[in-house]
Amino acid sequence: MYGLIGKIKTKPGQRDALASILLEATQQMPGCLSYVIAVDPGDGDALWITEVWDSAESHKASLSLPEVKAALMAGRPLISGFGERFETHPVGGFGTRLTQAR
Repeated sequence: MYGLIGKIKTKPGQRDALASILLEATQQMPGCLSYVIAVDPGDGDALWITEVWDSAESHKASLSLPEVKAALMAGRPLISGFGERFETHPVGGFGTRLTQAR
């Protein structure tokens, strides 16, 4: 399994618009077991993205999907920068498809 947790900083007032773009584009991604977009309660211009994939290769392949490419193009002007980024190796948990596969 492969996981990513990352913070995206948006231009002022653009957090909800970016969240909407990401939510729309990430409904169907082969190999994606969980994709959570969360607002940062302490920063009105930040999102946290938590991803669980069956492999790093599936994550990399997702970047070539037309929906994801379109979301990246639409969202790029709303982004002011990126914060922390962590790679993980998920072992399972409630709310992921990992628990259903066991």
